[in-house]
Amino acid sequence: MHKRSILSVAVAVVATSLAGSAPASARDQIRIVGSSTVFPFATAVAEQFGKTTSYKTPVIESTGTGGGLKLFCAGVGLATPDITNASRRIKMSEFENCASHGVNDIVEVKIGFDGIVLANSKAAPRFEVTLEQVFLALAKDVPVDGELVPNPNRKWSDVDASLPDVLIEVLGPPPTSGTRDAFVELAMEGGAKAIPMLAALRKQDKGRFKAVAHAIREDGRYIEAGENDNLIVQKLEVNPTAVGIFGFSFLDQNADQIQGSIIDGIEPTF
Repeated sequence: MHKRSILSVAVAVVATSLAGSAPASARDQIRIVGSSTVFPFATAVAEQFGKTTSYKTPVIESTGTGGGLKLFCAGVGLATPDITNASRRIKMSEFENCASHGVNDIVEVKIGFDGIVLANSKAAPRFEVTLEQVFLALAKDVPVDGELVPNPNRKWSDVDASLPDVLIEVLGPPPTSGTRDAFVELAMEGGAKAIPMLAALRKQDKGRFKAVAHAIREDGRYIEAGENDNLIVQKLEVNPTAVGIFGFSFLDQNADQIQGSIIDGIEPTF
């Protein structure tokens, strides 16, 4: 994927539905779980569905992509959701988990596309970074003198002297998030590929490269903000030095308060 994918990545928004999970007479509301990124769109559709049909408005819960698929694959019947939204495709391991619980009649529908952005408060200067710098700021282990060591970078200026002399503080989604999955695949891998030592590792051992590229630091510089992208936006407003990771739609909806970072010279636009 081209480096600009962190800004314009096509993240498949998937609605996975189970046909006949319960008799129509036994359930009077559709239950939906899944992606926090998809949640606002799904909520709008559910409300319109409730207003324009004779059926009740579906109940929607924001659980994150991974959490939603776990609930969806737990079984069939009234205790499990009918639909799960996701900001990525279902994984083979999740498909197999569904099958092991008798969830076999699955239909996957691509609804649309979203982008992933980095953003910060308009009260501070706009961030301008490269994917390589993003990796060096957020990776658990980074190359130093030819060896992989625990990330020593505390400030953005430790990554590169041209970057702000402020602590690295990035608010982002947890491991259960599809947005997180896409971020590590596109941004972290993209940055790792730009580093000669890791590019060589990728040619020698793709599995090891992927493990290094996908591992985000756990020392407090990356802060898991849960499955609520609106909460990340709110925290950015009160902390001008922090940076957030979320879907483009949340930047678009809050453009009066936050600004998208320029990555590899590209500004996030619709």
